Amino acid sequence: MPERKSKNITRVEHRVSITDRETRNRHKGGVLWFTGLSGAGKSTLAIALEEELFQRGYQVYVLDGDNVRAGLNSDLGFSHSDRSENIRRVGETAALFADAGVICISAFISPYREDRAIARRAGGQKFYEVYVAADLATCEQRDPKGLYKRARAGEIDEFTGVSAPYEVPESPDIIVNTSKQSVRESVLALLEFVSKQLCTPDAPNRS
Repeated sequence: MPERKSKNITRVEHRVSITDRETRNRHKGGVLWFTGLSGAGKSTLAIALEEELFQRGYQVYVLDGDNVRAGLNSDLGFSHSDRSENIRRVGETAALFADAGVICISAFISPYREDRAIARRAGGQKFYEVYVAADLATCEQRDPKGLYKRARAGEIDEFTGVSAPYEVPESPDIIVNTSKQSVRESVLALLEFVSKQLCTPDAPNRS
């Protein structure tokens, strides 16, 4: 964790409680943290799940790695320290979404367990780690952005799975294996997970 430079801080307490937000939304806020190799299908699943949840009446928003790096984290590169800061900022942002009663789907490679643990601490009990599993050969075969090809050619440094490590989650809250499951099968599994973890008792049937 970086040292806090702002010392004279007084927290502002909201007059709208978490319970108030849950009552209106009929679901809890939460962070669904998608982690996995490039090409595993994180963004594809995140966008598909967002659409399904929105159509069923959930307040939901996706934070995607490329989108965030184009704005909020445009000052960060891909060194180990920059990757860590990228995940720290996103973890704090996702936690704010969850406090606001939104289901925040965060789709980031987030290769290091320590960084994911920091994001989990920010999200607290609202945080759920989703391991989007796919073997390296499958991800390289897909290579939707042509990044593996460039990494193998030495054009991209510090590329996860090729020249930088990926630390597999030890105890994820849910695993979807896109090497074996279709997008639809994976989304259905995630919808069931959300229903169990984030719906309030008075929520209508959103199937």
